[in-house]
This record gives sequence, C-alpha cells and structure tokens, in this order.
Amino acid sequence: MSQTPTAAIAPTAPLLLPESVQRGNIWRLTVAQALAGANSVVAYATGAIIGHGLAPSPWLATLPVSIFVIGMAACIFPVGAVARRHGRRTAFLAGTAAGTLAGLVAMLAVFTNHFWLFCLAMFLGGAYAAVVLSFRFAAADGVAPERRPRALSLVMGGGVAAGMVGPQLVNSTMDLWPLHTFAATFLCQAGVAAVSALLLLGVQLPLPTQHTIAGGRPVRDIIAQPKFVSAVVIGAVSYLLMNFLMTAAPLAMHLCGLPRSASNTGLQWHVIAMYAPSFFTGRLIARYGAPRVAMAGLALIGLSSMVALHDMEVAHFWGALVLLGLGWNLGFLGASALVLECHTPEEATRVQSINDFTVFGVMAIGSLSSGGLLAAYGWNTVLWVSFVPLLLGLAALRLVRK
Repeated sequence: MSQTPTAAIAPTAPLLLPESVQRGNIWRLTVAQALAGANSVVAYATGAIIGHGLAPSPWLATLPVSIFVIGMAACIFPVGAVARRHGRRTAFLAGTAAGTLAGLVAMLAVFTNHFWLFCLAMFLGGAYAAVVLSFRFAAADGVAPERRPRALSLVMGGGVAAGMVGPQLVNSTMDLWPLHTFAATFLCQAGVAAVSALLLLGVQLPLPTQHTIAGGRPVRDIIAQPKFVSAVVIGAVSYLLMNFLMTAAPLAMHLCGLPRSASNTGLQWHVIAMYAPSFFTGRLIARYGAPRVAMAGLALIGLSSMVALHDMEVAHFWGALVLLGLGWNLGFLGASALVLECHTPEEATRVQSINDFTVFGVMAIGSLSSGGLLAAYGWNTVLWVSFVPLLLGLAALRLVRK
C-alpha cells in the first residue's frame, strides 16, 4: 500500500485522515513499536554484560549501551530530514534495515570477541531506535488535536509486548551456542527487525509537500517558547534517569552475585511498567493536563531511587525498576504531549527532531557516566546522583502554567 499524497497543509488546519486509515496506522505502529522495543530490550539486557566481558577497561563496560544512545541522538536529525522530504514511511524502512544489520553485526562481534565491532552494532541499533522514536508522533499525524495524546499513548502501549518478548528472547536464546553467549539472541533480533519492516510497509501517511518542507516559523522562535523548554527538559530528565539507572542495574545485580535470570526478569518487569500505563496515560493527560502527569512521573522516579537505596536484594532491584518504568512513562508521555502543543503541522518533523535530539543527547551522557560511577563508587552513589537531574526536571515544570 502506498502513502497518501496530500495538498499543502494550512498552518493551523492539519489534514485529518479517514478513521479507518487512522486505526490501521495505529495498529501497525503499535505492533512495530512492540517488535522494535524487543530489539531495544536485547541491547539493554546484554550491552553492559557483553561490554564487561569484552571491554579493555571496566570503565568502558557500559560504553556499548552509551553508543546505542549516541546512535539514537546522532541519527535523529537525519531521520527527521528523510521524513520531511520523502515521508515518514521511507524513514521507517531505513530504520528497520539498520536494525536488521545491527543484529547481524552484533552476532559477528560475539563470535569474534571484538569489542569495537560490538559498539558499531550498538550504534546501528541506536539508528533503528531513532526511527522508532518517531512512531509516537507519526500516530498523531492526521488525527484531530484532542485525540492526539490518546493515539500517541496507544502506540507507546505496544512496548508492553516488548517487555514480555524481549527478555524471553534473551533467556531462551542466550545459551543456544554455549561458546558464544548471546550470538543466537542477536540473530533472532535481526529477524524481528525484518518482520517489523513488513508491517510498516502498510502504514499510510501524508506525503510531504513543498509547504510542509519549507513552511513554519524560524527554529529560534519555536525553541524559545517556555512550554517547549519545559517539555524538552522534562523529557530529557525522564529518559536520562531511566537510562542512567536501567543501564547500571543489570551490571549492579551481576556484581552483587545475583543470577543473570534475575536481572533479565527485573528488566522484563521494568519494560512492562514502562509501557503498560500507556493504555490510560492519554486519558490522564486529557483529564489532568500534561504538566501534572509529568510531575507524577518525576515523583515516581524519585521513589524508585529511594527504594533501591534501602537494600541490594533482588526484591529491591525489581521494585526500583518497576517504579522507574512507571515514572518514565508518565514523565516522557507528559513531555511528548507538551511538544505536540508547540508546533504547527508544517513544523512537526523539525520540532520533534529538535526535542528528541536534545533528550537523547542528554541521555547518552547519563548512560556513559552511570558505568563509570558504578565501577568507581558503587550502586548507591549512582542512586544519590540521580536526584540532581530530578530536581532540575521539577524546576522546569514551573515554566508551564495550567
């Protein structure tokens, strides 16, 4: 099926797609989100552990996960440019190709015990994740403004399946080739990305027009809006802290002598907690407003660190990871809903790209620093440091008055 060509879109009158097309797009994007989320779970579940085994220094153990995030940040603007000029679906297919290649390169890196090749695979996986980031905004294309938070959150809800499929994919395949742990996992990851590409072929979205390519306000005027600044800061803090703590947690459990299966299970419930609230987060945003929902998310993230500080038993790791996932969902979706209020249709891909680039650029710093802090000072220091950006996020909420 082909993308639907459209006429130029007026700055304040977004094109509304037929309801059947909207439903089809949301269904396909939700399933694709689930499959892509499983790929991300594989990267996060294995990245620090494989890095710990292959890295030339303990300080570089979480570098593969950091490069995964760097890949996201580095590819966000190119993805936005492709979507703006050639349509979102073209960007989707390029991303799934990168995801398939990421799995194959990672498998080769495990076979050859090559740390830097594994880092390259993680960069490609990050490029795939950069495309997946746009699924939530693509779901809002052609949808009436009052229904956009609901559409956005429904697509994010596909991550619930990722939370179940991803860890089970790791558990069931990591030892299929005993001499090359996780090699079979990455082969399956490549296959999952290829299936996602087939689904995305059926997405129907408006093709870009000359007006949508060149129209809109200057970027400096858009990013100067207090609401946009607040949205970016809250989104960045939510994702930074989620990645900061989630990256370190599996390795911290490993260093505490806890079984790898416990780490994978904790990550599974963390991912489920990240996405399960999405089925009602859109309604919460519509009823209470994005700022209040985002504030609740930041509070849950703070509670997560407090639980983890209490002890280092399996239950505390799991409880902290679940609270962290819930907090991320409310914080990130609240911030994303604010972003949708900051641009006109012709400005969408530019503004969304600026937001995501900032969010994931900051997130890359968090994932890299968490490994160093964990190696040098321990898990409790990682948790105490997390309160610093949390306070910044709460301060940013003051810029939004609702």
